[in-house]
Amino acid sequence: MPKMKTRKSAAKRFSFTGTGKVKYKKQGLRHILTKKSSKRKRGLRHGGILSKPETVRAKQEMPYGK
Repeated sequence: MPKMKTRKSAAKRFSFTGTGKVKYKKQGLRHILTKKSSKRKRGLRHGGILSKPETVRAKQEMPYGK
């Protein structure tokens, strides 16, 4: 059986933690920052963890991730 291919778009957006959760970078911090509050921008700096159903989907797209 041939190797399964990784979806490169998913590989660039997500990474796995040691416990198998999926991390991602939050959107909305690239441009038009003047109208966003400091509190909102500060919250966007930190990465997020995908929800359970989205984690299952991300793991299907990256079979060798973890």
